[in-house]
Amino acid sequence: MPAHFELTITLGVNGSKIMALTEINDFSYQVIILLVVMLTKLTISRFIEHEPLRFFQFYCQQLSNKVNKSSNSAQQQTVAGFVAIVVTLLPLAVILWLFADFVALDYLWHGLLLYCAFGGFSLQQTTKHIAQAIVGNQSYVAKQTLAPWVLRETEQLSAVGLSKAAIEMQLLRTLQQGYTVAFIFLTLGPLAALLYRLLLEMHYCWNPKLTQFNHFGYCASVLVNICQWLPVRLFALQLLIFNLGKNFLLFWRLSRGFIFQLNNNIAILLLALSLEVKLGGVAMYQQTKLRRVNFNDLAQQPKVTDIIHANKQIKQVIAMSLLYVITLAVTCTFINM
Repeated sequence: MPAHFELTITLGVNGSKIMALTEINDFSYQVIILLVVMLTKLTISRFIEHEPLRFFQFYCQQLSNKVNKSSNSAQQQTVAGFVAIVVTLLPLAVILWLFADFVALDYLWHGLLLYCAFGGFSLQQTTKHIAQAIVGNQSYVAKQTLAPWVLRETEQLSAVGLSKAAIEMQLLRTLQQGYTVAFIFLTLGPLAALLYRLLLEMHYCWNPKLTQFNHFGYCASVLVNICQWLPVRLFALQLLIFNLGKNFLLFWRLSRGFIFQLNNNIAILLLALSLEVKLGGVAMYQQTKLRRVNFNDLAQQPKVTDIIHANKQIKQVIAMSLLYVITLAVTCTFINM
């Protein structure tokens, strides 16, 4: 990362030249890269759906098939999962770190790493298609559209179940593949953001909710939750701020018990409270019912319109967070001038 990014502007006034030199510090430089990459990915996602890490997903599946043996003890499977993470991410980290020295244009390299680290920006379109299918009584289309985005089984979901799953999916995907990636990029740099995303893909492939990965995927799950802990709490704080003057104190009392838990429950709860709907509950994985935490249990079940309302609230939090980041970057730049 360069110590500063210099922007030189030459202006001609009555035949004379005026040079304006602005030094942009590291944080402001990263914010500019973040905004450019987000805009680029958002534009591309409107035309084509693509996943730069698809080959890595295939690699994770093949690796687990090779080293995750059901005949091993629970401890051996857990150790095997941890070793799989280390032997995969450590060499990649070293290679990418060394390769950066051969790149002439740092900002292109950093932008490329961040672009790969970000998840798809087509969630809004996906949830819109799901909502339209539910409204049109095309439950099969809605289930097939939702299925690639969730781990749970969708075949038996009703309209209520589809709405609930779509809301939870867009919240968790946004937190995991967008909000946390951006946070890590701004605090630790592009390489750390990409390594987190690779770890997240391991978690997706080796999710402990699946029986064969109960132990093998444990370490990946814990490490991902550790990486997400602070960004998720910042996201939850934004949701609380949006409820200032309404039910802020009530929401705070109901959610404060989740602050130090190593999961995303606080964000799901606050979104459920904001939407005044019930989230969580039973979900089917491998034809087995898994009883999860119920959030806002006394509220009504979500409707199709709540999918759109959830999307709107999530976008508001992202917009507010970007505004904070841009304001901080501008302030830091003027202080250093």
